Amino acid sequence: QVQLVESGGGSVQAGGSLRLSCAASGRTDNRYAMAWFRQAPGKERDFVAALRWTATYYADSVKGRFTISRDNAKNTVYLQMNSLKPEDTAVYYCAARFGVVLTTRYDYEHWGQGTQVTVSS
Repeated sequence: QVQLVESGGGSVQAGGSLRLSCAASGRTDNRYAMAWFRQAPGKERDFVAALRWTATYYADSVKGRFTISRDNAKNTVYLQMNSLKPEDTAVYYCAARFGVVLTTRYDYEHWGQGTQVTVSS
């Protein structure tokens, strides 16, 4: 059973930074794709970033600003978010699936509860 717990959300001004953490319990080795999605009010849950083994993937909207990484010893995935913009405001979710990285929410079977990120202008 895979369980994911996010932390690190909060409120920040535009241009600021936040680091989200996703602590995984259960078997989530490098064969799992670990991803971050986000959902703004009234919008779909969109892909943000993912990694599997050493490969990383990013949505165009966050490329160059966000970095996904993993600490295998802690079984934790991070999302470092820099140069934040008001349009980054959303609930951020950690997700996991066994196998290759996919970028739609329906392909992930394991989800955290989400953490709110609010960016003010």
